[in-house]
Amino acid sequence: MIIKTFIEPPIDNNNYLIIDEVTREAALIDCSSSGIWDKILLQEGKALSSTVGENREEIENVKLKYILLTHGHFDHIGGIKPQACIPLNKQPKIYMHKYDLEWVNNVNTYMPMMGLPEITVPKIDIFVEDGDIIKLGDLDIKVIHTPGHTEGGVCYYVENSLFSGDTLFKEAVGRCDLKGGNFNKITDSIENKLYKLPDETIVYPGHGRKTTIGWEKEHNLFL
Repeated sequence: MIIKTFIEPPIDNNNYLIIDEVTREAALIDCSSSGIWDKILLQEGKALSSTVGENREEIENVKLKYILLTHGHFDHIGGIKPQACIPLNKQPKIYMHKYDLEWVNNVNTYMPMMGLPEITVPKIDIFVEDGDIIKLGDLDIKVIHTPGHTEGGVCYYVENSLFSGDTLFKEAVGRCDLKGGNFNKITDSIENKLYKLPDETIVYPGHGRKTTIGWEKEHNLFL
């Protein structure tokens, strides 16, 4: 599996492109800014090249199948292009948990607050549930429902890598003071779901530096 990280505005979100090396199928985990499409140039659903030199070779001729959303906050969905920008029959399917649909439907309430233009409200194609497996080429992506930052927050676990969205950060957890946030729920999600993963699991958060499950067990003072 190839993992490429794109750090995008409005608040330095980590967006991850994961690629199955055998089939060249890919999924984009979160999509914070339309600027990401300047780095992954799409034509009929295939990433042809990248304006970022170090990424160019590895993402050539990749077929983007999915956009996997960790939750519905504006800074994780603001770059999803309307269908006019990606041909309808080639548009990647958008996955998210149904409990965050209200956040998506009201995205344009929050965009102007950050000085950002309104966007076309994304259409969620498939609602995920805890334990679902999403097939990406030869990869199995497991959905882990982790409420606490939002009610519909999820993490994606594949090949010893955890894409944790805003649930778990390096030595921190996601904020719980917004609608649907709950500190007891987020700590329960981490301790009883994420901490059950192997200690060597690499954690790729929605913001900031990557970490491991083992490191967080020892150093995360929120838990």
